[in-house]
Amino acid sequence: MDLLQSLGLGFGVALQPTNLLYCFMGVFIGTLIGVLPGIGPVAAMSLLLPVTFTATPEAGIIMLAGIYYGSMYGGSTTAILVNIPGEAASVVTCLDGHQMARQGRAGPALGIAAMGSFIAGTLAIVGLMLVAPTLARFAVKFGPAEYFSLMVLGLSILTYLSHGSLLKALIMACFGLVLGLVGLDSISAVPRLTFDRMELVDGVGLVPIVMGLFGIAEILVNLEQKLTREMFAERIKGLLPSRQDWADSAGALGRGSVLGFILGILPGGGAVISSFLSYALEKRISRTPEQFGKGAIAGVAGPEAANNAAAGSGFIPLLTLGIPPNVVMALLLGAFIVHNVQPGPLLMTQNPGLFWGIVASMYIGNLMLLVLNLPLIGLWVQVLKVPYRILFPLILLFCIIGVYSIASAIFDIYVMIAFGVLGYLMRKLGYEPAPLVLAFVLGPLMENNLRKALILSDGSFVIFLERPISLACLAIALVLLASAVLPALRARREKIALETS
Repeated sequence: MDLLQSLGLGFGVALQPTNLLYCFMGVFIGTLIGVLPGIGPVAAMSLLLPVTFTATPEAGIIMLAGIYYGSMYGGSTTAILVNIPGEAASVVTCLDGHQMARQGRAGPALGIAAMGSFIAGTLAIVGLMLVAPTLARFAVKFGPAEYFSLMVLGLSILTYLSHGSLLKALIMACFGLVLGLVGLDSISAVPRLTFDRMELVDGVGLVPIVMGLFGIAEILVNLEQKLTREMFAERIKGLLPSRQDWADSAGALGRGSVLGFILGILPGGGAVISSFLSYALEKRISRTPEQFGKGAIAGVAGPEAANNAAAGSGFIPLLTLGIPPNVVMALLLGAFIVHNVQPGPLLMTQNPGLFWGIVASMYIGNLMLLVLNLPLIGLWVQVLKVPYRILFPLILLFCIIGVYSIASAIFDIYVMIAFGVLGYLMRKLGYEPAPLVLAFVLGPLMENNLRKALILSDGSFVIFLERPISLACLAIALVLLASAVLPALRARREKIALETS
């Protein structure tokens, strides 16, 4: 009964006209971002984060959340029609979705992607409602030692699952931790790493860093690539899948939803890995694995369900523990802090309207996405025809306006450009930006919890080994990082990275 009352409170918040408008704006922009190749939800959310500053915390978070799970919907449209993933999690959808379009079955492919995303997204929200309260009650027992060790584990998992060199991922994570130290010491108020620049006293801004690494760098990378768009089925017919299509994809939808939900909770998991592993699972258990890559509808349904379920379950560790499991959630954590709200185990008791309002808005947003995606396929097809020579300068302009509008500081534009060039060089040299951003967000939280734990233990590091949860987290993190040294573990990691690349 308490759950129903809480959900009723949430719908009361989400159905307020302002919040409803922001929810619609979020899912519409998210779908558009998913359709347009080369932008992605991280850059879009960074760009629009300043827009939420004048809104209420509920409206701002609802819009940013809508952009995230909305982009999961839109990414499949580009993948199926043009064979270019509009979002990283839709890479696998290209394999069978575009083949279905070439065979004249773009309608069923788009239909099963949209309906599968709706089903998986809804199941993920139900899971969020059931898991989050229990996890929050458990998390109340966490102390500084447990939080510090849990954050170390999260960074270790993200580093372990990063593609390419583990050493490079570790370097990026360490660089992110150092960036997080810039500014005033949270306890002594002594300036650190500011180099006598007043602009750095408050630290380096999250938005300029993320917009540079993901927005500007993405433009620079795409400018040197010749992206050819071969459009199929400009007039889409037969969007509703047949009974046979449902029969072939029902199992994939269920398995993808469960797999995505579990992996979305884990630090470093997220929508991308979930979609890859779902595709690998469906191909392995299929009676006709030879059909995969040639237009198997299960190869569209499974990954699309997995990435949408992961997008929903990623909110669980953020809202209940205050720890972001991926870069998108790190941005949302920044949005919470900007609005003077601290996500964590006390969020449901101190600010229940915000928590349950977000949950209820996800129900409404998923329904909006289903209504939007199918009738507006023709509009998205027209959007896809926008030339890149027009699209990329507009993105650059919006990035500059968005960064400048935060604090009206030219210095932030310089920071964005610098990290844009850095992000471009990182991609050319095989360094991933995700560990850097997550470490940058978690760095101050890790430092505070480390110092609090040492104060409680009179400077003894034994406190991290005396507490079972802390010890378990550190032990798992050590095993993962040891994969860079031990041949057997290194071979296993490389196999996982190969399967997800």
